[in-house]
Amino acid sequence: MDISTGPVIERVARVLAGQRLSANAGGDQESAGPAVDAAWRDYRADAIAVLKTLREPDRRMAAAGDPAVWERMILAALEE
Repeated sequence: MDISTGPVIERVARVLAGQRLSANAGGDQESAGPAVDAAWRDYRADAIAVLKTLREPDRRMAAAGDPAVWERMILAALEE
């Protein structure tokens, strides 16, 4: 299993920024990398809201693993 070296809040915020800025998603910029680098912090609160929602796994997620471990992992990400 791969493990990311970047903080999950930043990674989610970058995805949200890219989704809005990149022409590959819903945006209008052909090369959005520099814009995402500049804007991802503006999406940090949205990323935190997403992670807070994910604290509680749904039934399928809980059946696939240990819900207590999942919750601890999400809470650790939110401590960032």
